[in-house]
Amino acid sequence: MTDRITLVTALRGAGWHPAAWRTAGPTARRTTSLPYWRDLVVEQDRQGVDAVTLEDSFTAGPTDGDRDLDTRTVVGHLDALLVASAVAPATRAIGLVPTVSVTHTEPFHVATGLQTLDHVSLGRAGWRIEVSPTAREAALFGRRRPDDRTAAHLDTAHLSAEAREVAEVVSRLWDSWDDDAIIRDVPSGRFIDRDRIHDASFEGEYVRVHGASIVPRSPQGRPPVFASVSGWGSASLTRVADAARFAVDVADVVLVTPGVDGREARDALAHVRDAEQAARSHIRRPVLADLAVLLGPSPAAAADALAALDEAAGAPYSGTSDAEVLATTVPELVSLIEDLRGLGYAGVRLRPLRVPVDSSAIARQLVPALVTAGLRADVASRPTVDLRTRLGIAPAVSRYARPSRAGASVPAPSRSSGALA
Repeated sequence: MTDRITLVTALRGAGWHPAAWRTAGPTARRTTSLPYWRDLVVEQDRQGVDAVTLEDSFTAGPTDGDRDLDTRTVVGHLDALLVASAVAPATRAIGLVPTVSVTHTEPFHVATGLQTLDHVSLGRAGWRIEVSPTAREAALFGRRRPDDRTAAHLDTAHLSAEAREVAEVVSRLWDSWDDDAIIRDVPSGRFIDRDRIHDASFEGEYVRVHGASIVPRSPQGRPPVFASVSGWGSASLTRVADAARFAVDVADVVLVTPGVDGREARDALAHVRDAEQAARSHIRRPVLADLAVLLGPSPAAAADALAALDEAAGAPYSGTSDAEVLATTVPELVSLIEDLRGLGYAGVRLRPLRVPVDSSAIARQLVPALVTAGLRADVASRPTVDLRTRLGIAPAVSRYARPSRAGASVPAPSRSSGALA
């Protein structure tokens, strides 16, 4: 049996449904404790889930944006990158993919933080790239004032252009140390070979960086980047196409939010493939269907549980979620995943509406059911590998590497570069 379906669990607070905390009991009071997150991720790891994404933003709540803070939802959260680094030593094989915004953060800090995660997890770091579009978020930082000029620079075009530059700089910083830059040559007294550290020089419209990372090249070289093409059901085709082009430009893994209708799922995947063709990319990126799920023992029980949450929230969650909301059973979800696989999807990212109820069901019930259906290998037969390998992504080759005569890549001589590699 081969491992064919990629399964990612998206963890956020007490769950993705805004009223989930009301039914979580004492759990809802632990969302800012390290043991809470460690226990959640360890459970996913033990059952064989490929990766977890950890949500983050510069807003205190999931829906406040530029509006008044919604006090009916879980407000306040921990830094996702720091949580991932803290839980990494307690896990063995699972990928750890924090959300890190690039709008108000320095590329240097993004690069070194994710490199550190890759080191402490022994090659299991990933990055879900995100932008921060609201004036409220901008007001938290001193570099952009929340006035009319700021609003003009927080539109989609500016944010995407800036994010492309940041992703490029982060990649350059990740490549700035060769794998063998640390030589520890005692006779000569040299700890590093200076010629194996490179200037990640870049000057763009939004970002200027010169110098190298302070973190030696990490186990994966470049942790895989995840990017979302969201809001498929409500966004215009132009907006979806733009989002797909951005994802193809910066990401190794693309998340889309199609409906469960076969035509819509095919169209969402086609936008990514069209973007790859337009970019003349020879790489077909893994595309994961992003779905919000509530799992019950029967369809009726799942529907009733969702209705109770919607009633507590005062509105159906399906009206505000950018992803399809499914109140379903494990067998029905397996069937849907099999259909998506048949359409060409590499797998799914599942957003549990209730944590830990639905996240536990994903780990303890869905994973074995996928194994039984022949869609995944049993966890006992899975070797421990880095996240790129686990996702089926080719190893990262540094831009400074040069081919040897035998065809292998070897570090290139040091150089100063002021142009895109």
